[in-house]
Amino acid sequence: MPDSPKAGTPVRNASRGRYRFREYHVTTVPDPLALASIEAVCVTGEERNCGVTSGTLHTLDELTRWIAEHCAQSGHELCEQTVRALVRAEPGAWQ
Repeated sequence: MPDSPKAGTPVRNASRGRYRFREYHVTTVPDPLALASIEAVCVTGEERNCGVTSGTLHTLDELTRWIAEHCAQSGHELCEQTVRALVRAEPGAWQ
């Protein structure tokens, strides 16, 4: 099947629309009954990351201790920290 003679030209009659979005203001509040979970991954390395993980911990003291022990054993210096916590959304008003 031959190509259309207008194959490379832009479409001029495409429908265009303007979208407006409202902002919804929400406040998040940590759930006092849920434990936060914290994890660290060693990202030190020249060609690839070390990749050793702390596993799921529940306090910053535990995480700091794990990082200190890993750095002392390996000589690595850079970790990526992830914190996960349950939060409750308290709705605000539409703007």
